[in-house]
Amino acid sequence: MTPGQRAQLIRDLNAEYGTAKLQIPRSKKPLVFRPSGQYDRRQWADAMIKFGPAARLGDLVQITAVQFVGKKLVFEINHGIGGGRRWWHRIQVAGAAGRGTTLGASQNTHAPGGTKLALVFPENVPVKTAQEFKEMLKPVLDFNQRSATELYLDKIDVKYREAIERNEVIEGMDKEMVLLAKGRPTKKIRDFKEGVETEDWIYGEPPGEIVFVTFLDGDVIRVKESHAAIGGWVKETAQIER
Repeated sequence: MTPGQRAQLIRDLNAEYGTAKLQIPRSKKPLVFRPSGQYDRRQWADAMIKFGPAARLGDLVQITAVQFVGKKLVFEINHGIGGGRRWWHRIQVAGAAGRGTTLGASQNTHAPGGTKLALVFPENVPVKTAQEFKEMLKPVLDFNQRSATELYLDKIDVKYREAIERNEVIEGMDKEMVLLAKGRPTKKIRDFKEGVETEDWIYGEPPGEIVFVTFLDGDVIRVKESHAAIGGWVKETAQIER
C-alpha cells in the first residue's frame, strides 16, 4: 500500500461511527482480531476482567485514529483506554420553547470507555477500500449504526422475534422480550404458593381488554386475556394456547 493509499484510507475510516455487536473490553494493548472473524478470546476475557467494558452490545463507538503497524491495521476506539463517553454527551441545549436536547444523543447509548482493535494479516496490510475493512470488522462493529434492539432481535429465536413484531406475548419469552413486545405493564403482582414464586404483569385497565402475563424464574409460563367491564368486573376468556 502506497503512502497516498494509506492516507486516503485513514481519511475514510477516521471518525466513523458504528455499534458494538458484542462486549468489547478496554485494553492498553490492541485487541487482536483477524479478517476471518476469529479473535483471541483469552486476551479479550483477561482485558475485560482487568479493565472492564469499553462497549456493550449496541453501544455507539467511534474510530478516533487509524495506524499501520507492520502487518496490523490498528483502530483506536473512543480515544483509547483513557477515552469513552465525552463531557458533551451530558450537556443539554434548551431553546425558546424550553425543551432540552442532549448533544451527541441518538437511539444508541454512547460507549462507557475506549480501547484499540488490531486487524492482523498474515503478511502486509492489503490494498483494500475502507468499506472492505469495515466488512472485516463486521463481527465486532456494525457501521450501519443499527440500534441495540435490532442487534438483540437478530440473536433470538425466530418465533420470538416474529411475536415481538406482532406485539404479542407467547410462552417461553423472557422479560426483555415481553418489554419489547408490549412495553411496560400497567401493574406487577407477585404471588407465592407452595414454595413457588410467580410474577404477573398486567396490561390494560377496565373497561377494555386486559392481558395477564405470568412469569416463573424470569420466563413466561402463561398468557391469559380477559375483558374488564366498568367497575372492574372481569370476564376471562380461555387461556391462550401456544
